This record gives sequence, C-alpha cells and structure tokens, in this order.
Amino acid sequence: MIKTGIIGYGLSGRVFHAPFIDVVEGFELTAISTTNKDGIKLIKQRYPLTKIVHGADDIINDPEIDLVIITSPNTVHFSQAKESLLAGKHVVIEKPFTNTSAEADELIEISKREGKILTAYHNRRFVSDTKTVKKIFESGILGEVIDFEAHFDRFRPEPRGAGNWRENPLPGSGIFYDLGSHLIDQALHFFGLPKAVTAHIKSQRPWAKADDCFDVKLHYPTLTATLKSSMLVNIPGPTFQIHGTKGSYVKYGLDVQEENLNNGMIPNTPDWGKEPEEIWGKLVTEVNGMKISSTVESENGDYREYFINLRDTILGKTELAVKPEEARNVIRVIELAFQSSNEGRTVEFV
Repeated sequence: MIKTGIIGYGLSGRVFHAPFIDVVEGFELTAISTTNKDGIKLIKQRYPLTKIVHGADDIINDPEIDLVIITSPNTVHFSQAKESLLAGKHVVIEKPFTNTSAEADELIEISKREGKILTAYHNRRFVSDTKTVKKIFESGILGEVIDFEAHFDRFRPEPRGAGNWRENPLPGSGIFYDLGSHLIDQALHFFGLPKAVTAHIKSQRPWAKADDCFDVKLHYPTLTATLKSSMLVNIPGPTFQIHGTKGSYVKYGLDVQEENLNNGMIPNTPDWGKEPEEIWGKLVTEVNGMKISSTVESENGDYREYFINLRDTILGKTELAVKPEEARNVIRVIELAFQSSNEGRTVEFV
C-alpha cells in the first residue's frame, strides 16, 4: 500500500484527490491536513480511518507516509514540494506545478537526486473532451489541423470573498495560472512545444486585483492554438473549435466528473465519466468526396487513470504519464505569455 497524505482539504483535496486515493487499489488515505471545521466533519464521515492533522509539516515529517499530495495555495507549492522530496516522499503537486520555471527546474533536480517520483496534477488529460479530441487527431479524419481554439469560461461577476487567495495579487494567483495551466497542458499534450507565444492577459471586472481574462495564441509551424478564458461569460460558447484541411469538430459542455464529485458521488461506477449525448461534439468532414456530418460520442473521462498510472510508476511497473518536465514547460509558457502581454509583442519560446 502506498500510504498517502494530502495537504489541504479545499475543493482540490476534497473533490480531485481524496476520493481517488480512497477507491484506487494500492493506495491508503493515511492523513489529511486541514483546520477547517466543515472539512474535518466531512473527512470523519467519508474517511473514518484517515488521520486528520493540523499542518503540512505533520504530513511531510510523518515517516509512515510514502506519497504527499500538495493542494495548498500556489504560494507554497514549491516550498512544500521541496521539503517533501527532501523528506523522502514521492510528490504530486496540484496545478500549477510551481510559480516559476526556475522553481520547477530545482524540484526536478531534487527529485532525480533523491530518486522520488515528482508530478503535477494535470487532470484534464483524463477528461472526456481531451480524450475524444486526441482520438480524433490520431484518426486523421480532420486532415491537417490548421486552427485550434479551446475555452474554459465562467461567470463570476462578484468577488468570492477576502479569504480567496486566487483573487488577491499574490504569486501564482489569477485566472491564467488557475485555468490557463489546464488549457496550456492540453495544447502541449496535443501539439508539443510552440515556436512562439502571443498573449493578452488582463482584468475585466472593475474590482479585480488579479487577472481574470486571457487570450493566448501558441504559434506552431502549420497551426495556431488559441486558448481563452474569462470570468464574465454567462452564455458559454464551444469548449473546442477545431478546423483542419478535411473537416471541423466543435464541442460544447464540460466533462461531468467535477460536478459529480462535487455532489459527493464516488468514482467507482462502470459508467463513470460518461457524458450526456446532448453535449457530444459535432464533426463535419469529407471521405472519398462525400460530405459527412455526424455526432461523435465522447470518450468516458476518468481521473482514476491518473492515479493508476501514478501507482504503477511508484511501483516501477510503467512510465509516468504526466512528467515533471512537461509540467515545467507549462510554467515556461505562462512566463512567456505574461512577458508577451506586458510587452505587447510575440515572444519566441526559449
């Protein structure tokens, strides 16, 4: 059993990590650190055998724990990951991986020196739409992809409260680190590293202290990947719009796992992650001169795949799916995008 401690029990710990450590064979949910009274009550209800501790140090320094999952605010991702690696733990860091690529490079060096697994929780590789788009690309049915656009929009016109660190001007705050890291990882997963980046990152809400809107273009030799998000979108548009030399694919709606987990569902059913038919994507293409218009059934999303891969990698049975170097590249794109936005120009990827 891989004895696991989770630092933090906010949305990330409660929804994206604890349920999977609990149900995926080979893990033991040994400890969770939190001081939130509601969180403590919920942990006792859901995981009565799990220790509840007050601070991150109680998990990092626990000799019983093999794996530390860091779901703390972005400001302490680097320091807690470094301490955990030096304490002889494997480490999962909730995205974003770090706040700078230099921090990421240091963690990667330490993990190699200590012989420990280090990875980021880029879970959107394991959602229905990403898996479906990947399969469409591999099929070649769109021909050569020339234009790719992905959105991750929300509608939050009012502040979430003084205690919400993501809305304060802190390192790693703002929508671009939060949601941009998802969209960037998707693009790099599909297309690899871009040649250049052009970005417009700003605040739309008059009270905002951190960025809440971005339009980022990743430039490749034969295509442009546009990544967009805003907190003032009350009528959501397509999640994906993809155009190729043979056809187009357009997809609305989000993977259902987060909503189901937030409602307390346990990820252990045969149809887990299955999207309703009304949000399956539409495909228009040509085959042997015939125009074809069809609905594409979405692949089932399944975050369990991330944790199964993590388990098997720790046990030496397979290769890590989300490599730390890939997570580092996401942070480098974020840095270059901010540079592009601040300087008002396209920046080459270096």
